[in-house]
Amino acid sequence: MWSIDEAIQLIQPVAPERIQAAQVRLDNLTKPRGSLGVLEEIAARMAAFSRGKPAVHNPRIYVFVGDHGVNEEGVSAYPPEVTTLMVHNFLGGGAAINVLGRRAGAEVCVVDVGMRDEVALPGLISRNVRRGTANIARGPAMTIMEAQQALAAGIEMAGQARAEGCTLLATGEMGIGNTTPSAALYAALLPYDPEKIVGRGTGLDEAGLRRKAAVVKQALETNRERLSDSLSTLAAVGGLEIAAIAGLCLGGAAYGVPVVVDGFISGAGALAAMRMAPAVRDYLFFSHLSSEAGHRFYFECEGLRPLLDLDMRLGEGTGAAIGIQLIGDAVAIYNEMATFQDLGIEAGA
Repeated sequence: MWSIDEAIQLIQPVAPERIQAAQVRLDNLTKPRGSLGVLEEIAARMAAFSRGKPAVHNPRIYVFVGDHGVNEEGVSAYPPEVTTLMVHNFLGGGAAINVLGRRAGAEVCVVDVGMRDEVALPGLISRNVRRGTANIARGPAMTIMEAQQALAAGIEMAGQARAEGCTLLATGEMGIGNTTPSAALYAALLPYDPEKIVGRGTGLDEAGLRRKAAVVKQALETNRERLSDSLSTLAAVGGLEIAAIAGLCLGGAAYGVPVVVDGFISGAGALAAMRMAPAVRDYLFFSHLSSEAGHRFYFECEGLRPLLDLDMRLGEGTGAAIGIQLIGDAVAIYNEMATFQDLGIEAGA
């Protein structure tokens, strides 16, 4: 398995000429040029990754799990115990991500990188770095080394998936309170006003929303001297599952496997990865625009376009699972539609 530095060094931008070559085929399919809009952009990018006939084969959604010390500040409408309860639900196949993963033909893999509770369940992948992060309002979430370990876990998962024939990865997460460190990461890395980034998460009322914004501001001030670079910022105000998502994005790009990014929390991990290696963005599909207000600011700041806008805010990888289905449709269009030449018609006639 590659180290973080080795993975970053291997990441190269996708050559524009590969996308242009794929567009030539799309322009010759039996339809008006460009008439399938974003589906054509998706198909061209997938063809560029494959260097030939694109395929969505053995797609895999990694749900990284971690707990958060910042829950001590009352930033979530749910207690921390729900993290462990939801892991049981994931492994039992009864969560939304399981349903949508099955619909997408994707394997759902649950990875413990930072759960507070020690859980031994069949099917749970254990890469626990520490039993939850520290309270970011009082100090750093984790050490630099711990952040690196979580990043390495994500890179490892990408490499394993690629070795097993996966051609499309997707991010997911679970961790009560994790919209708070995500908001802190966005505010620090974009950078952007914390009050415009912070959202209701699992359903905070107005008082809870104000408290959460104050906690994010406090976290940024407490850790101000640690926000010197992307890795240090991730360690200071991030989460272990967020770091693992960043690692999956880095690993996917290094191995040449595109990654479908879920919502607000996964987006924070993707942002950290893009700050570490800007070419990572070429390998990412952003599945949807979350109802969290800060997600829209993120896309505007970074010049990114999500595939869907469904007013979702669940997390788990649910938006990414739907994105996988959409990408599969785009690939099918590219591979299965007839060309004008097939019909003996001159294109544009």
